[in-house]
Amino acid sequence: MNARPGLSQVLARRHISMISIGGIIGAGLFVGSSAAIAAAGPAIVLSYLLAGAIILLVMRMLGEMAVALPGVRAFTEFTREGLGPGAGFVVGWLYWYFWIVVVPVEAIAGATLLHQWIALDETLIGVALMAIMTAVNLMSARSYGEFEFWFASIKVAAIVIFIALAAAWLLGLMQAPSPALTHLTGHGGFAPFGMTAVLASVTTVFFSLTGAEITTVAAAESREPGRAIARMSGAVITRILVFYVASVALIVCVVPWKEVIPGTSPFAQALNSMQYTWAGTAMNVVILTAVLSCLNSAFYVTSRVLFALAGRGDAPQWLAQVNRRHVPTRSVLMGSIAGFAGILAATLSPGKVFAFLVNASGALMLFIYLLTAVAQLRLRYQRDAATHAALPLRMWWHPWGSYAAIAAMAAVLLAMALTPALRSQLAVSLLALLLAAGAYRLVAQRRRA
Repeated sequence: MNARPGLSQVLARRHISMISIGGIIGAGLFVGSSAAIAAAGPAIVLSYLLAGAIILLVMRMLGEMAVALPGVRAFTEFTREGLGPGAGFVVGWLYWYFWIVVVPVEAIAGATLLHQWIALDETLIGVALMAIMTAVNLMSARSYGEFEFWFASIKVAAIVIFIALAAAWLLGLMQAPSPALTHLTGHGGFAPFGMTAVLASVTTVFFSLTGAEITTVAAAESREPGRAIARMSGAVITRILVFYVASVALIVCVVPWKEVIPGTSPFAQALNSMQYTWAGTAMNVVILTAVLSCLNSAFYVTSRVLFALAGRGDAPQWLAQVNRRHVPTRSVLMGSIAGFAGILAATLSPGKVFAFLVNASGALMLFIYLLTAVAQLRLRYQRDAATHAALPLRMWWHPWGSYAAIAAMAAVLLAMALTPALRSQLAVSLLALLLAAGAYRLVAQRRRA
């Protein structure tokens, strides 16, 4: 996303730092990890490591491109620089589509959680959530940053407390008896379904790890955009290891993997096993925070990506207009309309609409990351060795690191094609890719005419 005079630069370093953390930590960790554990057993830790390695390589590529092209501040525009306007059009619209689907998904999930405590219809709660988040994002970029800072802080604090409690319990520092590491090898062994299940689970785990690239979108409104993206690419591995791998590893140590119930929070289950009676309520609060954080980010990302597309002429120009607080209000309202429509549709058909929205996002991020990786390779070959060596941040093991990331993502797509439960998601995503490519051809023909 190129810098535009209409956008403000009010996000501070602490905002950007927490936005990148919040992008990674979502309901996929607090709830979605239960299905992954049930599918692969304790060896799910290896799935998280493999998926984390892919994300790390992609973020490193973004870091290299950010320092090499300081005028480009969002990764959808890096693809445009490397592969041309057609790829920029396709990636920009696919990324917008991915997050516009997330808006109603998270609003519906948040309404379902709040319905446990508030005696109101879920539709009314969902409408209220949408109204609040619309207002927050219409205020200013700083209001989004402040909300995300505190949302992410709560999530980080919850994970740190969980890791500390679980580690202390396993080390025998609590009164309750500790199973030590027996749950890792009992109940069918470390990999009860074999390594094939570990590789297949990477497809599920991968999508819960996406979101770190939100930093590149928010960096356009930060005071140090290039440095913010560079920091993000270097710190993401620590966050993945600590927040995902460590917490999931502790869960399978505390709770026998066969007792983990898909669709529920394994964090709450582990805390209950350690005899913390407040675990259920506390984790519901944390999960609600994660959902609202993702909803807040989805609003922000959809509006800024649409703003960038309009600035490039790939979307109607009226979407690029900003108000006196430098907010692209019309682009924000487009996300709001999608959210309200999703909630109303879910009221008419509760289960089917939610399932459709989840499937609609499918493999989109894999396609986007793949094109980003190819763009990085092409940009790298366009630079001479001296220019590349002068960059303060470079992709590891060029060109093999980039090739490894591309091969790994291709393998994940192949695994989706071979997994019946994921095949429909891949098909829907392929259809979205073809529609975006076809739309660009029509736009290009119209421009030539």
